[in-house]
Amino acid sequence: MFYRRKIILALLEVFDGKLEKLRLQKLLFLLSKRQLKPDYEFVPYKYGCYSFSASADLTTMVAKGLLSDSSAGWVKSDPLSYIKGLKESDRKLVQEIKKLYGNLDGNELMKHTYINFPFYAINSIKASELLAEEQLNKIKQLKTHVGKNALFTIGYEGISLEEYLNKLVKNNVELLVDVRKNPLSMKYGFSKSLLKKFCENLGIKYIHFPEVGIASDKRQELNDQSDYDELFKIYKIDTLANTHEAQIKILQLLKSYKRIALTCFEANICQCHRKPLAESIASLPDFNFELIHI
Repeated sequence: MFYRRKIILALLEVFDGKLEKLRLQKLLFLLSKRQLKPDYEFVPYKYGCYSFSASADLTTMVAKGLLSDSSAGWVKSDPLSYIKGLKESDRKLVQEIKKLYGNLDGNELMKHTYINFPFYAINSIKASELLAEEQLNKIKQLKTHVGKNALFTIGYEGISLEEYLNKLVKNNVELLVDVRKNPLSMKYGFSKSLLKKFCENLGIKYIHFPEVGIASDKRQELNDQSDYDELFKIYKIDTLANTHEAQIKILQLLKSYKRIALTCFEANICQCHRKPLAESIASLPDFNFELIHI
């Protein structure tokens, strides 16, 4: 079993085996903020901090019979004790969370996280009910910061779904342009349908342009930067030269949305086709935007 799932089971264990869904997300968030290397990361969702990855793990544990999903929330079905199997530091954190926040209900936990971690309240539909005007103003300031109009590029290699989404949110990206030829991924959350869903849940539009991608069979023998450089020379001749219309469409979307991001897999921008693609779009007439790799 993944260690991170043991954290959830241990948290449920110290709360007598059951927690409301909202409370579990908030308590798991507060625990993660105390970990040196968090097992879960979170995004600003409609009730504040939320982990799509934790939600997926909970669903998986229900399917495995470790939990049950009731109208009252999550219930631990597995009789095994998981608190004893945690690292000492995490075991202390779980117990600390119970001691500090065990008596707070869902609204009190939301209010606490909104005040202490205002970024995660920027998309909340409950903040106005729970916070004073001064506290709401702090959140509004975070939400209304826009910055210059820009074409961003972003890869998801080596980072979690939530870290990736937070990069988009923090850079005020309005539209994600998926430039993969084949938008499937073994990594949770990055196949087309799920990525589209998660982006739209955060108010970010999603669109796919497969015609500007590179077929996976052309990426098999890439051992050093010179191999990538050669691949992109061919890409410029075979693809960029023949997708002028698609690039113009992307530029038109940039003009409409003001801040959009091209996305693919690689973390290293010099090893991803989104770099020559972005530079090709930037060379089009009427491109008056910054080009930023995040």
